[in-house]
Amino acid sequence: MTECRLLFVSSEKSFLVNSLISGIESEGIECICIQPEVNLIDNIKHEVDMILLYAEDTVDDMTDVIVYIKDLCSDDIKTLYLAGSAFAIKTIEDIIPAELIKKEYARPFDVKQMIQDIMLEARVIEERRGQKTVLVVDDDVTFLRFIKKLLMDTYNVIIVKSGIQAIKYLTVNKPDLILMDYDMPVTTGSKVLEMIRTESDLDNIPVFFLTGKADRETVLEVMELKPQGYLLKSMPREEILAAIDNYFDMGR
Repeated sequence: MTECRLLFVSSEKSFLVNSLISGIESEGIECICIQPEVNLIDNIKHEVDMILLYAEDTVDDMTDVIVYIKDLCSDDIKTLYLAGSAFAIKTIEDIIPAELIKKEYARPFDVKQMIQDIMLEARVIEERRGQKTVLVVDDDVTFLRFIKKLLMDTYNVIIVKSGIQAIKYLTVNKPDLILMDYDMPVTTGSKVLEMIRTESDLDNIPVFFLTGKADRETVLEVMELKPQGYLLKSMPREEILAAIDNYFDMGR
C-alpha cells in the first residue's frame, strides 16, 4: 500500500468505472471518488497527488469543474489523467492545455495499461515522500509557479494562494518549512505567523518571509516578527534555492 492518493472525479457509475477503481486500489493506491463539483474538489485537493477525470458524452454542465481542475493542475502541478469517450476528452482538451495532461484514455481503452501507467507515476511520487515538505504561501500565482518549479526537484512543494488557505492546510498538515509572502491581502503573512506561534503543534515550524521590498523599513518590520529568515523575491533563483538548501543542510 502506497501513501499516494488518486482523486477520481466522475458522475458515472458504470461497470467500467467500478472495474477501473477496483484495479487501481488493488495496486495499493487509494482512490477518493467524488462527483464533479468544485467545492468537493477544493475540500480534498491538498490530500491527493493525482487526478483522474472520467467523463462520457455530456460535459457541458462540467465546465466550471474542468476550469477548476485546469487551474489546480497549473498552480499545484498535480498529475492529471483523462478518460472516457473521445468526444468528452476532446471537449476537455479545448479547456485544459495539453502540457497539463499526463495521459488520456479514450474508450475503448486498455484498463490494465492505464492502471500500470498510474502505478508507475505513483512510484515516482512515492520516491518524493522522503523529501522535505515546503509550504509556499503567496497571492501571486506567477511567483507560486516559479517557486514550485524551482524547488520541486529537491523538495515536496505545496502551494496555496492566501493566508486563509495556509491556515486550512496547517490544521491537518505539518510542513518542514513555510515560505510565506509578507504582504498579502486580508490575512497577511504576519497574521499567519502569529497563529502558528500560538499553536503548540505548529510553533516549531520554521518560517521564511518572502518580500518584494528591499527597503530598510520593510526589512526591519519583517525581522521584528522573528522569522527564521527572509528572502527577497528579486533574488537570483540560484540564491533562493541555495538559502533553502543551506537552512536544511545546517540542521536549522
